[in-house]
Order: sequence, then structure tokens, then C-alpha cells
Amino acid sequence: MGASRRYSNSVFINCPFDGEYKRIFDALVFAVFDCGYVARCTLEIDDASRARIENILTIIGECKFGIHDISRTELSEGSGLPRFNMPLELGLFLGAARFGSGQQREKRCLVLDRERYRYQRYISDIAGQDIKSHDDDTGAAIARVRDWLNNDSLGSNVMIPGGAIMARRYERFTSELPGMCETVHLEPHELTFNDLANMVSGWLQENPWGSP
Repeated sequence: MGASRRYSNSVFINCPFDGEYKRIFDALVFAVFDCGYVARCTLEIDDASRARIENILTIIGECKFGIHDISRTELSEGSGLPRFNMPLELGLFLGAARFGSGQQREKRCLVLDRERYRYQRYISDIAGQDIKSHDDDTGAAIARVRDWLNNDSLGSNVMIPGGAIMARRYERFTSELPGMCETVHLEPHELTFNDLANMVSGWLQENPWGSP
């Protein structure tokens, strides 16, 4: 796959990386791959020789699409402060689209929150963006990603399954994941992002759209 094709097929996922959010994160990853795209995030790089921000900028530069979940606004129990990583990375992505050149100008993003208009109370500068709500529900998150990426696929003769069907496919995947992990001597709770991406890709090859 050429560099231009990789760029047009890559989706940067910017979201919380904790246990509470993991079920939504896994659903986002599955939906991206099931739509025929490639999910990317900073968890794919484990390089202590580079600053984390450099890894983020590299991946942003390599992705036409970005999914940004800004729902995590709670204060940390330890510091009493909120985490601003997700709004920061959204800003970097929007900046690359605004001030970049060439294919960077083609960037498109999906901004998610728990409630559609909640962002107005804590990050009002993004007013005008069409914020979508996932209501902390994996099926809703999958549907939002499917509808967004389907708009990019219009005119390509590619028919992406609807959100409800894709959500049912995800349920099948999660039910079969423990057995898949066992065959390769992995535990589901120990999967890295790259492990998960490989598991999803392998399952989709065995279970294409329209398969029973």
C-alpha cells in the first residue's frame, strides 16, 4: 500500500486509555476495521527514546481521519485535576488540518462525547463542530463511527453494513475472542493495542460482511 493510500485509509483514535473506557475503545477499533479502514493510536508505539508528543504528531501526520472522544472531564482522585490529553490531541489534529499543506488539508474528524452538547460547558471554542454522542454505549459508538466513515465511502460502490448489524458483529467477535486468544497463548485482558488490531483483522478476514 502506497503512502498516499495508507494516509487515506488511516484513522487516528484519540481517547482515554483506562479500564473504565476500554469497552468503548475496543468497539471503536472494531468499527474502524470493519468499515475497511485501519485504526491507529499512540499505544501502537513503544519507543522510550522519543518523547510521547513526537509519537502523537507522527501518527496524526499519517492519518487522514481522527476520532476524538472528549468525554473524560472528571477530576483525578490523586491530583484533583482533569486530564487534558484528549482536547490537546484534538487541537493538534485540527491545527494540522488548518495549517498543514497538501494531503494534511484533507483531514476529517469525528468528535465524540457522552452527551451531544455537554462540551459547551468546558470546551466552548469548538462550537460549530458537529459533536456526536455515544451515551457510554458500545453500540452507539459503533454506529457513530460507521455513519461517519460511510459518508467518506459514498460513491465508491462499497456498501458498509448498518450500525446495528455491525454492533452484532462486534458482539460475536467479543464472544469468540477468548477462544482466539487461547489458540495463540494470550489472555484477553493482557492484549496490547497491536494484539487487538491483529485479532480484529484476523476475525474480519474469516467473517466478511454477509457471512452467516
